[in-house]
Amino acid sequence: MFKRSIITAILAGVAMSLQAQTPMTLTDILTTVEKNNPGLKMYEAEARAFKEAAKGAYSWMPPEAGAGIFMTPYNTKEIKANPAMMNEGMGFFMVSAQQMFPNRKKQDAEADWMRSMSTVETEKRKVALNELRYAAKKSYYEWLVLQKRQMVLDEGSRILDFMIKSAEIRYKNGLGKISAYYKAKAALANIENMKLMLDNDIRLKRIMLNSLMYRKVDHEFTIDTLYTWKDFPASILDSAYLIDRRSDIQALQRNIEVNNLQRNAELAKLKPEFGIKYDHMIGLAAQPSQFSLMAMVKLPLAKWSSKMNKAKAESLVWQNESLKSQQQMILNEAAGMAGSARTELETKKKQMRLYETQIVPALQRNFQTMQLGYEQNTEELFELFDAWEALNMTRLEYLDQLKAALLLQAELEKILEVK
Repeated sequence: MFKRSIITAILAGVAMSLQAQTPMTLTDILTTVEKNNPGLKMYEAEARAFKEAAKGAYSWMPPEAGAGIFMTPYNTKEIKANPAMMNEGMGFFMVSAQQMFPNRKKQDAEADWMRSMSTVETEKRKVALNELRYAAKKSYYEWLVLQKRQMVLDEGSRILDFMIKSAEIRYKNGLGKISAYYKAKAALANIENMKLMLDNDIRLKRIMLNSLMYRKVDHEFTIDTLYTWKDFPASILDSAYLIDRRSDIQALQRNIEVNNLQRNAELAKLKPEFGIKYDHMIGLAAQPSQFSLMAMVKLPLAKWSSKMNKAKAESLVWQNESLKSQQQMILNEAAGMAGSARTELETKKKQMRLYETQIVPALQRNFQTMQLGYEQNTEELFELFDAWEALNMTRLEYLDQLKAALLLQAELEKILEVK
């Protein structure tokens, strides 16, 4: 039983270790960013705050109450000395209550305005999420290319090691020259230096992604090196498409709607409000108890009391004009950036196809031919080294093109807000 428990614990530990080393795909990273990043939760809380605040739009004005002496003379001694005046009374002790009733249309307008502000925060969250997704994609693609560069450098290390060892053996046996030997040694040391730089760059990308996923910056994980190309048809440059996709444009549209509702709320404040006032008076002498009941109305539409509300309503009209101009500016800029990025991406893809189908295969065959000739003692080491150097540099150049293309795709997805 004890042995079985130990075996189970070991297997569980191995399973956890394997699970921890499972490479994360780009989808996994983006999902984690959206779920955990605190910047997005901030906008969610703001939207909820506006919704909760809108509930207060239907509150009433607090009732007003008062109590005190009413119509009581300053000098009561003269009244007490004259019985005739005593019959007329010495004033009243009055209790007063007052309540204003809110205008329902005014309340509805204010509630609609306050609720609408939450939609702006929702669109702002989408804008922030789009920026975070772009940052994550950028670090992910850069890390992906760094890993591919590591593979090229590892292969280069093996080839150079073969050259160096082969040259040493041949030189000892008097079968070869030493002319390219030190070039190969220097190239091998340079590759080791490049590997150190790549390791450091990968650590930086891991820190960045951990930060975006709101995890410990030293959390160890690896990424999947698979990637996919997306098609971007010419229709993406259509204004209607961009207006529908861009969250920043939609956020401005929500702002325009908020301003319209706020304008309605300001104009609704000019509507009259009614109330009631009740006074109960208890006579202090022979005067009987009395009361008064009065209806009241507020008239905010009067010219001298409506200036502020009308001015605010007019200012909101011009604020919307500014927002519409801002929308057009963003739309024009996005269309230009999307067109440029799309054209450049297509060019990069064509260049990469040339590398994949012609340039790299030709240099690979040239190196293989030189390697075969070197093994058969028909080619010199410096010729083999030159063939490898040309192939290695071209492979690294191809990876530079791949990195540029992937970052262009990420930028285009950011402009178009493609998930």
